Amino acid sequence: AVAPAAPNMSSKALSPLVGAVVSPGDSVLRLPDTGAVRLGRGVQPEEGVVTATRAGALRHTAGKFWVEGSARRYTPAVGEPVLGVVTERMSEFFYVDVRGSCRATLPALSFEGATRRNRPNLSVGSLVYARVVEASRDYEPTLSCTDADGKSAGYGALTGGYSFEVGSGLARVLLGRPRCALLEALGRHVAFELAVGLNGRVWVDTASPQTTILVANAIANSEHLSAAQAVGMVEAIFKRAKSGQ
Repeated sequence: AVAPAAPNMSSKALSPLVGAVVSPGDSVLRLPDTGAVRLGRGVQPEEGVVTATRAGALRHTAGKFWVEGSARRYTPAVGEPVLGVVTERMSEFFYVDVRGSCRATLPALSFEGATRRNRPNLSVGSLVYARVVEASRDYEPTLSCTDADGKSAGYGALTGGYSFEVGSGLARVLLGRPRCALLEALGRHVAFELAVGLNGRVWVDTASPQTTILVANAIANSEHLSAAQAVGMVEAIFKRAKSGQ
């Protein structure tokens, strides 16, 4: 699609949101009356502005704007948080599935307080929240369950709760700052723990299995909703839950 725009304007002049995570319904471009700009997937013109139609990062190149949505396969990047599943135990490390083209390695000593005599007892199928510390096309990515200061900082094995998969675009929205409207709305109704990996896995836990599933479904169903629609959905869900329907 082609929409009007001022000629010879930079991407940042047209939209300061280039590179930022946007949600469906967000206004991402305000278009002047002259010139033209090419629009790709995930955006559409609407009454003088361009709005996002899916969650993801707003991109621009060669005069074209689009929203980079959910990727089918995760490409590890240093510093990113991931939720992985242990697939094999070795003597010095664990193999972990991070939804990428190959397994990641998680050294047994990359946990706060871990020593050769005191190692984490992870079994195949264990869920771990970690960050990527090494990533290359030439070898397997390496994970760590500590921050740069060697502290756990929320990383480590996750027990209980419920894990599920979402698109990478929604994962970025959930990790955004300030906290997204969906999570703010959920927090007004229920206390919950949440871990989000940029590899498209989410873990949630609450005081009861029923509430955990309720929160997980709300998150999963919000992927193609605007912030206002997501908040409305949460309010409707908890209104029905309170009425016993």
